[in-house]
Formats: sequence, structure tokens, C-alpha cells
Amino acid sequence: MDFSEAWRSVKPYLAMIFLQFGYAGMYIVSVASLKRGMSHYVLVVYRNAVAVAVITPFALYFERKVRPKMTLAIFLKITALAVLEPVLDQNFYYLGTNYTSAGFSSALYNILPAVTFVNAIVLRMERINIKKRHSQAKIIGTLVTVIGALVMILYKGPIVEFIWNKGHNHHAAAAGQSDNHWLAGTFMLLFSCFCWSAFFILQSHTLKSYPAELSLSALICVMGTILGSAVAFFMERSIEPWIIGFDTRLVAAVYSGIMCTGIAFYLQAVVMKERGPVFVTAFNPLVMIIVTVMGSIILAEEITLGRLIGAVVIVIGLYALIWGKSGDHLLTQTKEDTVEKKGALELPKTVEDDMIV
Repeated sequence: MDFSEAWRSVKPYLAMIFLQFGYAGMYIVSVASLKRGMSHYVLVVYRNAVAVAVITPFALYFERKVRPKMTLAIFLKITALAVLEPVLDQNFYYLGTNYTSAGFSSALYNILPAVTFVNAIVLRMERINIKKRHSQAKIIGTLVTVIGALVMILYKGPIVEFIWNKGHNHHAAAAGQSDNHWLAGTFMLLFSCFCWSAFFILQSHTLKSYPAELSLSALICVMGTILGSAVAFFMERSIEPWIIGFDTRLVAAVYSGIMCTGIAFYLQAVVMKERGPVFVTAFNPLVMIIVTVMGSIILAEEITLGRLIGAVVIVIGLYALIWGKSGDHLLTQTKEDTVEKKGALELPKTVEDDMIV
């Protein structure tokens, strides 16, 4: 295998790991801005508006010759994508995170690969053969990932102190966990996770009829800005929530728009065309590990023994699921290479050929 082939095979992994660091930063910045009183409805609108401003010029230039014609069916799919991700997922995620904590929400989102895997099986987008080792690895990895997330959610254990958080005051985190809205926030995060999984599935399907990643991402953000603005104007009747200064609220809107909406939508679409939606969501548990460390340093959130045990279990499940998905990719490549070789070496058959004994 030469360098170009090796780079091509490792690119999807590097892209997904890069995105997890980007999402981890969003967890921290978003919680900081929400704690300062920013409306999550307004944050969703600003986030998608920034993404539109960033993505649209690239989409117009790089895909001007390959952009498919817009049809009613594609427009309805884009509208549905905007409802699922920018409107429902982002709003319920921000509200649920504000009711709980950055560490808890990132931990709960580890069920995303499992939810996407089950949805893909139901919609027959994922191949399962229980007799094959790779299929067994995907099933076991999904179950282990869910178990690890449940450990983090249900078992706290004693607070574990590291060098960077030794002696820190954890009252803010404890107060957030004892809040009456904790249960409501948990259900909001679960619903947000389901919407995000449905978004991945529908995005993968839409790319088959509209294979222009930048244009699709820009259109989703445009529709998300329009629909999100309607929701925000209905929920926020005054002008005050829309006024932000040069503080964490502005950073949250700009960072989330560029990194977690603009760049993320594009990279996810590119990787999804090659590896599928389950592969994209399989890296989500890495966010939890990053947020756990960053949250303890920046937000003084506590790190418990249950969270650490769950993290180890989740990483084990993650590797099993990725190994199973890599087997699917190798099988697909083998079939494609076989078809190409047959097409290149075999002559087309005729009726006379079939009559020869």
C-alpha cells in the first residue's frame, strides 16, 4: 500500500476525531453562554446564520458545475433535515444541557451510535449477518457502548481528583445535578439524540439524490435559520434576548456556526458517502472523554468514579463497533474491485456464446 492509499484510508478517521474535538469545545462554550443568560432559541438562529455565511461562498464556487437541479422532493427532504437538526435537535440539546451539565449531556449522547445503528437496521441501511464476526462485533459494540453510558448516568461514585482539578470547588456542578429540572433535561437530551440520529439517516439518503455536500449543508442551514427564527420570535417576544455583546455569547454563536454546523455538516456528509451514518456516529463517545477533562478544568465540573468506569467501557464498545464497520468497508471495496476486474477482463457475452456447449 502506497502513501496515497494509506492517506485515503485514514482520512475518515482523522476527520471524525477532529470533529469530536470541535464538538467538545461547543459543549463547554455553549454551557458558559447559557449560564450567562443567553436564549438557546436565539443561539440556534445565530449559529445557523453564521454557518450560512461561511459555507455559501464555497458552495457557490466549488459546486457551481456539479450541483443537481432542485426538485420538490429534494426541497422537502432539506426542510425535514432542517427541522430535525437545527430546530429540534439543537434547541432541545441546549435546553437539556442547561438543565443538567456539559459532562452529563456529552455522556448521555454516547447512545447516539446505538440509536443510529438500530434505526439503520430498521430502515435496511445496515447489513447484519449474525454468523459473521464483523456483524457480531457491531452488535456487541453497540450494547457495550449503551452499558457504558448507563454506568455514567446511573452510578456516580466518589469524586476523583486529578492534578488539574485538585482542591477545586465543585458546588456549581453539584447544584446543577440536584436541580428539579434534571429529569426533564434528561428526556430533552434523549429526544435531541433521537432527532440527530434521524438527521444522519435522512442526510445519508438525501446525498444519493443530491450529491453536493457543500450545497446541501448550506441549504440545511438556510432553512434552519428561517425555521429557527420563526420559533425564536414566537418564544422570545422581546428584543433583549437578541442583543449580545463581545463575550461568551458571541463566541458560542460564531464557534458553533463555523465549527459544529458549517464544517461538521460538510465533513459528516463527505465521510457518510463513503462509510455510512453508523461510522460517523461511532466516534461520538470520544466527545465525552474530552468534555470530562475540559469541563473539570474550565467549568469546575466534578469527575466521578462512575464517569471514568463508563468511559473505559464506552471506548471498548467504540473499538468493537468501528472494527465491525471496517469489515463492511473492506467487503464493499473487495466487491467493487472484483466487478472492475471482471468488467476489464471479460468480453461481453452474446447469444452464440450461450449456445456453445
